[in-house]
Amino acid sequence: MMWQIEIHTAEDVSAAFQFAKQTKVPLVIKNTGHDYKGRSSDRHSLALWTHNLKNITYDPAFVAEGCSPPKSGVTFGAGVQWGEAYAFADANNITVVGGSDRSVGVAGGWLQGGGHGALSNTMGLGVDRVLQYKVVTPDGQLRIANDCQNEDLFYALRGGGGGTFGVVLEATVLASPQVTLQAVIVSFTPNTTRTQDLWNILTDNGLKWAKEGWGGFSTSGVAILINPVLNKGEAAESMDPLIQFGKKLQSQGVEGAQTLVTEFQSWGAFFNTFTKEHVAVVGSSLALASRLISKDNFKTSSDRSALVSALLAADAATPGLIILISAPSSFPDTDKTSVTDAWRSSLYHITVVSQWNWDATIEEKRGHYSAVSRSIDHLRKITPDAAYLNEADVYEPNHKVAFWGKHYSKLLELKEK
Repeated sequence: MMWQIEIHTAEDVSAAFQFAKQTKVPLVIKNTGHDYKGRSSDRHSLALWTHNLKNITYDPAFVAEGCSPPKSGVTFGAGVQWGEAYAFADANNITVVGGSDRSVGVAGGWLQGGGHGALSNTMGLGVDRVLQYKVVTPDGQLRIANDCQNEDLFYALRGGGGGTFGVVLEATVLASPQVTLQAVIVSFTPNTTRTQDLWNILTDNGLKWAKEGWGGFSTSGVAILINPVLNKGEAAESMDPLIQFGKKLQSQGVEGAQTLVTEFQSWGAFFNTFTKEHVAVVGSSLALASRLISKDNFKTSSDRSALVSALLAADAATPGLIILISAPSSFPDTDKTSVTDAWRSSLYHITVVSQWNWDATIEEKRGHYSAVSRSIDHLRKITPDAAYLNEADVYEPNHKVAFWGKHYSKLLELKEK
């Protein structure tokens, strides 16, 4: 059983905290329910439902309270989802950096856990772009957290994890000018040889392409790369190895082989074409694990060969591996966030999943968690301890280091205040 309060004001949250203290009923925070660890759906809990906090405002000269100078910012209520945010950004000729799922919330777990996307290589993680939070802390007080006040809380909310340090009612994030995107998409019906060839191309060019501004996604049968900094000619020259690979598959008559080299006038235009309908199903029964892949894994041919072998082995063990080229490898580190610093020295974020049926037994479910852990072990063996908090194995070994690195002790101290 689970009870819910529909949140409209800070007073609603304060009342919920008071109720929880009196009754010992645990609280959870829920906007959309996109939480692979179940943090928004605890049994016998009181859920603070923030889904209807849909306010969005754009201020080209936003000044965080107590700070200066002004910056271009968009303020999102805690119920706003990325599909809504991108439509608003396009309408105002700006760019906001977010995820690839239109139904995920902007200001909740995605943002507070780090937040990565296809533009993160050049434009940063979500936490790199937060200008201010309005948050109700467990003492029932509404607080403003930014670089100039409640700085420790601001730090904690920039990577410490959703629902950990308070109930965020709204977040203001940096708004960048609208960007034109160069895009290259190669797709085909996969087999082991073709997938290996594709991933060899990606890893052989990984360091170079990161420096040139590319981000995107790949699975066993597709690569989608986008770039907000190169022009059309520069992008085609940069991506020539991938383009030629796609054309070769087409000339060989490989089933499903397609190569597309194109330009989009905004992130929203790209999103609406390729990712708008890619929606993670809420309530899907699956186990998930992830790994951040260091730049060191791309340095030599033997390093890259070992990486591709590990990727292929993981995909064979739990089909559906996704390579997310979403680390902020070209974005300067401010050293003011609490995500693991491994994000800054990585190129890829890898996810694997294992799904079970609705009627699976407890033992079968345990088996799927074991399966994803064994699958990601292929990558754990060749990488430092680093994984993305929001998409990690719930049994992640050495999780304090893997999720937060050197920041764990400070986050724990702040949590215990």
